[in-house]
Amino acid sequence: MTYLQIALIYIAIALLLDFVILKTYVLKTKLFWLSYSIVLFFQFLTNGVLTGFLIVTYNPEILIGSGEYLTNRPPLIGDGRLFFAPMEDVLFGFSMIVFTISLWVYFGRRGIQKEPVSGPPPKWWPKGGWYGTK
Repeated sequence: MTYLQIALIYIAIALLLDFVILKTYVLKTKLFWLSYSIVLFFQFLTNGVLTGFLIVTYNPEILIGSGEYLTNRPPLIGDGRLFFAPMEDVLFGFSMIVFTISLWVYFGRRGIQKEPVSGPPPKWWPKGGWYGTK
């Protein structure tokens, strides 16, 4: 199975979760797309650095593209790449964001922990805190 096939399966699962199972419909909101554009910018930035400088490489047999860049820098755009990042990474990142935000909205609507509450500190926590404060 290729990375593209796995990414498309994850997108299908995320769409089913959003529209059918949880019925959160986050993909219909402008706020999601604004938030996703911010996330996508930083995904391109970090993924571009990691793959553009060959810190991270991929098996060319499971990616879109020719894989001729294994010894040289991959193309900025083209050959299955967007800002050095494989298209499959962009699709996988999209499904991960949709899945996470759908769960966040779903549980938020059900009132899971409306107010942040902390429990007692663990037994190993120093009395008075780390800096001797109360």
